[in-house]
Amino acid sequence: MPSQLSPVPPSAARRRPAPALVVVAHGSRDPRALSTVTALLDRVRALRPGLPVHLGHIELNAPLLPDTLAALGDTDAVLVPLLLSRGHHVKHDIPGTAAASPARTRVAAPLGPHPLLVDVLQDRLTEAGWGRTPRDSSAVVLAAAGSRDPDAKTDTARTAHLLAARLGVPVLPAYASAASPTVPAAVRTLLARGRRHIALASYFTAPGRFATECAQAAPWLTAAPLGTHPAMARLLLHRYEEALARPATRELAPA
Repeated sequence: MPSQLSPVPPSAARRRPAPALVVVAHGSRDPRALSTVTALLDRVRALRPGLPVHLGHIELNAPLLPDTLAALGDTDAVLVPLLLSRGHHVKHDIPGTAAASPARTRVAAPLGPHPLLVDVLQDRLTEAGWGRTPRDSSAVVLAAAGSRDPDAKTDTARTAHLLAARLGVPVLPAYASAASPTVPAAVRTLLARGRRHIALASYFTAPGRFATECAQAAPWLTAAPLGTHPAMARLLLHRYEEALARPATRELAPA
């Protein structure tokens, strides 16, 4: 009589490894950007030990995203844009690169808008000296990179609205390129409204040319970019988990 195999207990079944987290940064010629992003990824790894965390750039820095995905082979991956709004990179470049790669991918939403970003912006402003002047004479310019995509402008305006509600003062979005108003124009608007203490919130993930140019146009205090704030690492993981709850860009094999 042939022997019968006992079923493998569920606890002994091999579990499929968690998909890799691929953080997709824009890239910058400023070396501070790469060092900041690298440090931020170290924070993510500290929060989620054992999760494979990789970096891929859209341009200007190595590793480029296609090279990162090629190195992963046909494994599962979630691409999380280290970008603050919707735009061409989020809508076209990143999904296109993902579709052309051998990896089985999901593409997460950009980081913004989200209340965790408002936490970071508030902390950066506080670090720069915010809160020492009356609210009725204070205001904030939210300086962002800018995009021709109207959805990007909508997303930035939403973050400005959330920050205004948090601080209790007017917050005007302004842009370094491709959109209006510029930082000087936003400052003039606030001055015309009687706001004498105008702070600049740097809505940039890391130091770079745009952040530097916007800071030079600030009339009063300037907050640092978002950088390696702990909430940035938590938000990257939140977008990762959020993407895992949605269907894959390329269907993942069953676990």
